[in-house]
Amino acid sequence: MAAPADRAGASCAGIVLAAGAGTRYGRPKVLADDGAWLRATVRALEDGGCAAVMVVLGATGPTPQIVALPPGVRHVWAPDWATGLSASLRAGLGAVARTPAQYAAIMPVDTPDVGADVVTRVRTTALAASSGLARAVFQGAPGHPVVLAREHWGAVYQSATGDSGARTYLLERDDMVCVTCDDLATGVDRDFPATTAR
Repeated sequence: MAAPADRAGASCAGIVLAAGAGTRYGRPKVLADDGAWLRATVRALEDGGCAAVMVVLGATGPTPQIVALPPGVRHVWAPDWATGLSASLRAGLGAVARTPAQYAAIMPVDTPDVGADVVTRVRTTALAASSGLARAVFQGAPGHPVVLAREHWGAVYQSATGDSGARTYLLERDDMVCVTCDDLATGVDRDFPATTAR
């Protein structure tokens, strides 16, 4: 395993999980607010130090015909997106594995208040950690981004099932570094339109 000092200049790719149908929201969240959530998530990853960003699509179809991808952003389609979050994560990891990136920063599209300052804090923590693992924590609860060094991607890919993405793998690790980010964002995922009564 590389020492933290060897990782200082390692490249990180961003993965935006945006394949779901958004059934509770009423439409795919990748289209929410005329694409503002997607743009905010991509900007957070790019400005937070990700050299490239991959958006995982699913419910909207295999091509971004109705999704306005920001310039320079690539997409990958998860054909089995309906089976749950794990399908999106596997598609994203499979895509970044074909790039030179040594780290992946994973973000869902529905936490639009998580900005570049959060991504930077978690990414730099992961690069400094001997495990190469870090995730944002808000109010004591695990959140995003999650940053994974390349040596973990294969195991995460294999363990992801249903609506459990990296959770199963990470729960088995005692070397995940939790990064408190309460001072920077709420980290709350938006499952319902702002006008919907719960």
